[in-house]
Amino acid sequence: MEDLLKQVLENFAFSSDHYTIEKTGTGLINYTYLVSSGNRKYILQEINTSVFKSPGIIDDNISAIGNYLHQHFPGYYFTMPIKALNGKTLVESGNQYFRLFEFVKDSKTFSIVNSTDIAYEAAKAFGRFTKLLKGFNANQLHQTIPHFHDLILRQEQFETAVDSATTERFERAQKLIEEISAYTWITTHFKQMIHDRGFRKRVTHHDTKISNVLFDPQNKSICVIDLDTIMPGYFFSDVGDMMRTYLSPAGEEEKDLSLVQIRDTYFEAIAEGYLIEMQEELSKEELDAFYFSGQFMIYMQALRFLTDFLNGDIYYTAKYPMHNFTRAANQLQLLKCYSAKKELYENKIRVLLTKKHYT
Repeated sequence: MEDLLKQVLENFAFSSDHYTIEKTGTGLINYTYLVSSGNRKYILQEINTSVFKSPGIIDDNISAIGNYLHQHFPGYYFTMPIKALNGKTLVESGNQYFRLFEFVKDSKTFSIVNSTDIAYEAAKAFGRFTKLLKGFNANQLHQTIPHFHDLILRQEQFETAVDSATTERFERAQKLIEEISAYTWITTHFKQMIHDRGFRKRVTHHDTKISNVLFDPQNKSICVIDLDTIMPGYFFSDVGDMMRTYLSPAGEEEKDLSLVQIRDTYFEAIAEGYLIEMQEELSKEELDAFYFSGQFMIYMQALRFLTDFLNGDIYYTAKYPMHNFTRAANQLQLLKCYSAKKELYENKIRVLLTKKHYT
């Protein structure tokens, strides 16, 4: 692997005598390396072609968005890949694809959301990103992962998995299947929303976990990163993913379900941060669905984990026999906790909109 990385860096005029490489990052998809050369640092990424079948369209999306932002909002920091000697930003070597970014000086990322200030800044960063791109035609973007947040498809895949599961897996999951099936109304509501003209497609990040935001030393957000999943989408994908990953102090790997809880102040932080940027962009119908965003995303992820368990763990890596079952139970517990807050959180949104004059 070291020889391959050296070959790749030669495309960017790096001399092997003047840099070091070390693996870095906590991402679950792409492989990331820190390249140090003198007093400068770079991020080298290998694109996982098992997930992203056509790396070229990712490169096209990032270039199109980067050029738009550079032209219309030159003060916004956007992490554009560096051009290689041949003028391209995507380097192919042995059917593997790489790109290089400058390391943002004095920047940092977080792996967990441990304060409301961090949640607020992250939500604001994702909201600002979408807001700045309101004049960009989202239909120009390629679908880098087709049907990524298509809940109708995920529902169908789950129902197929239930019908085709082995007897052993079905019996193990039967109670969980019954519990999760009580939430199929979420898919029905999703169908209604995407056919409602009050919901529009925008440039959407689709992966708003906290590690996809760069922060400065004062914990203020600089920009959003990991742009491979940028596609046309609905606002509730980004908001819902923040609800799913920021609200509970326990992550999706937690086995002790009693630790899966919802933090009210974090909901307020996400809502205020996102709406401060997107207040004038969302329709009345979209604002009314703000709370539902969390139900949508948590339910979809619970479905996906349970579907994979029933299918024999063919998509998500399972580190132990019941891993995906446990993940599904975790997300179902999160959904129950979140749904219990419906009246409280919808009222918080109403108060926030009145206070901030969003309506």
